[in-house]
Amino acid sequence: MPPQPWTTGEDGRSLLSALDAASGRTRLVGGAVRDALTGRATSDIDLATEFAPDDVMARLQKAGLKAIPTGLAHGTVTAVADDLVAEVTTLRRDVTSYGRHADVAFTDDWREDARRRDFTFNAMNAFLPEGAVTDYFGGLDDLKAGRVRFIGDAYERIAEDHLRILRFFRFHARFGEGQPDTDGLDACTARANDLMALSRERVAQELLKLLAAAKPSPTMGLMVAHGVWRPVLPEFTPAGTDRLERLVKREDEAGLDGDPLRRLAAALPPDPETGLLVAKRLKLSKAQQLRTAKALARSPSHSFAADAYYDGLETALDRALLGDMEPEEIAARTSFVPPVLPIKGRDLIARGLAPGPEVSERLKRFETMWVEAGFPDDTGQVDALIARALS
Repeated sequence: MPPQPWTTGEDGRSLLSALDAASGRTRLVGGAVRDALTGRATSDIDLATEFAPDDVMARLQKAGLKAIPTGLAHGTVTAVADDLVAEVTTLRRDVTSYGRHADVAFTDDWREDARRRDFTFNAMNAFLPEGAVTDYFGGLDDLKAGRVRFIGDAYERIAEDHLRILRFFRFHARFGEGQPDTDGLDACTARANDLMALSRERVAQELLKLLAAAKPSPTMGLMVAHGVWRPVLPEFTPAGTDRLERLVKREDEAGLDGDPLRRLAAALPPDPETGLLVAKRLKLSKAQQLRTAKALARSPSHSFAADAYYDGLETALDRALLGDMEPEEIAARTSFVPPVLPIKGRDLIARGLAPGPEVSERLKRFETMWVEAGFPDDTGQVDALIARALS
């Protein structure tokens, strides 16, 4: 595994020394190893250790590091220093599981701890700081082949944690090459109804992570074709997958980063009420709900500038990308600053309009005409529009 920069800093060295990493009793695990092996940047430092949680707390504090008991019952302590944050979890084995939760017992068996993880390439660990990798289940070969493969029986692993259905597809969108692992796909398809037991917030988190992949449409299409989304998001259809693929291409042509929320809108039927309904079902934030609905709403003026003025630049870009504006033209407008209304109510009063509710009504009338005229800033044109608004 490539060297990890954080291990060379003072805080990193203190952390590794406190947890006796040199002996292999504490190692880098999971996604941090996977991403390092594929050259992907990761901000997460996940460590597993043979030391019991209380011992981890004591060792960190003795080394002058802050120790936060994030989840002592499940063996997790967060180590915090000026330049790093690391999750340190004692090796575990599952005693019983309940679909999203498990009773665990601590162990000193690295293979047993690795076996409870979901996919083979998430079960590797690496000695620090030198980076020698331990791979119990063929994760390195699977990672090289672009294959997402469950550890053990896929049906049983999904029964232990239903979220693994969505994680299977999310990791396939990110790391997969070609067709997915047959056993995993069959199990996810057969157990798709298990998704109904998940909180909608967790579904939303996994969905948005999937949509953040460089090319999410093939995986979304696969999920739609196999009925995986049907129990929780029946609004996803083959037509939506086509719209998503078109959007991803247009984002790339416009030189814009892929936006998961915009991509969600593309995958839904082109109807703002449906978009709002789905966004609410997924428990997205109020701002995200509104953005989804606005992205799917037909532009009243079919004008990028007017959309940006009334609804903000983000919505204007959403509508343009979901619509027919040329990507090159969209690229030229990514820094567009909507103009400011050139007059205020007091300007109308100065023209002889009596103070009161009519000021607001006439100002609104002026604003509508000004936007329709293309936001003129010429004094003569503005005066002419004021005269019309007051007539």
